[in-house]
Amino acid sequence: MSDTPIKTEPKAIDPKIMEQARVQFEQIARGGVEIIPADELLQKLARSIESGKPLRVKLGVDPSTADLHLGHTVVLQKLKVFQDLGHQVLFLIGDFTAQIGDPTGKSETRKQLSREEVQRNAKTYADQVLKILHPSKTQIVFNSQWTDTLKIQDVIRLASQVTVARMLERDDFQKRYSTQQPIALHEFLYPIMQAFDSVQLRADVELGGTDQRFNVLLGRDFQKAAGQEPQVVIVSPLLEGTDGVAKMSKSLGNAIGILETPKEMFGKVMSISDKLMLRFYEFLTERDLEAVKAMHPKEAKVKLAVELISRFHSSEAAEEAAAEFDLVFSRKEIPSDIPTVQSAMAQIPLTKLLAENEMAASLSEARRLIVQGGVTVNGVKITDTAYVIEGVTEAIVKAGKRRYLKILFSPAK
Repeated sequence: MSDTPIKTEPKAIDPKIMEQARVQFEQIARGGVEIIPADELLQKLARSIESGKPLRVKLGVDPSTADLHLGHTVVLQKLKVFQDLGHQVLFLIGDFTAQIGDPTGKSETRKQLSREEVQRNAKTYADQVLKILHPSKTQIVFNSQWTDTLKIQDVIRLASQVTVARMLERDDFQKRYSTQQPIALHEFLYPIMQAFDSVQLRADVELGGTDQRFNVLLGRDFQKAAGQEPQVVIVSPLLEGTDGVAKMSKSLGNAIGILETPKEMFGKVMSISDKLMLRFYEFLTERDLEAVKAMHPKEAKVKLAVELISRFHSSEAAEEAAAEFDLVFSRKEIPSDIPTVQSAMAQIPLTKLLAENEMAASLSEARRLIVQGGVTVNGVKITDTAYVIEGVTEAIVKAGKRRYLKILFSPAK
């Protein structure tokens, strides 16, 4: 994609100011981000320091689901770096674009959301992002503020700025076109409207994940056409999920939600690989990575879990989750708050108990879990799929590493 910067007469900047700008630049660049173009960001930072005028830094997020996960917080953490450096953050909730549906990374047309669904999801976003960002330094905006006033001729004018050939440069559109998968015309509007957001906000910088690279670069073109100085694009890597392979996604079941309970969050962080742990530290914290590498992996994971839970819940909740994890997994003791069910029967098949109480997704999954040695009853590993719990007044069932259930038998007389 061609990206020719606007030519301006170079202006001499005080070397001391330029050095301050370089310090800011290094902080922003941590985490393997791609900065396009890097020299423009350095110049913008220097001018900001010289004038005392903060940069306007944009991040757009569509409220396609109600909850955010740690993968979303990679760019939020980068926004916080800008805030700590004194810049203005524009957190854009795409309540209009969410109704189009972001085609990024999709092999088929995304289901469109209703305005009611979008508004319901959007209500939770502000509270969640302010667990990371400074409330007083964050301007939350909705793109429906300007898109709702557009007329059809305005949309046609915007669409005329991009060719179909340019749209097909996108990897996902290109793949779908080459494999004869349908591409609906309204999907082309998504990157166009995202680019138009940058014009409306007069953004100096826009952040996005690697999957948003095309969209955020298009914002530069639209700003140039509008006579504005184009935004610098900062592209952050995508964070893998708990499986360490695919990008973090709730639909893939490998996400750690920021609204999950401290206990769930702690257990999931402790389950990730040592390699992934270092990426979590790099993208989600500001800790010295060399100091992290010097720690024992278990100690490092505990500190990471405590830091994340403290951020999204409280330090007290983090300490309780750490103590509970130590109690259950280090000392092999039973948690104090496991769910309890009662049975009016004197006996119950183990597979039925697991499936009906969501300790396994289905009866076949329950059988597979038992065969693999992942189920114990009162501390005894069970490998017989025909096992029936009977002859006891209560039983503690454990499935996998973190799922517990207490069953109380009270047969009808």
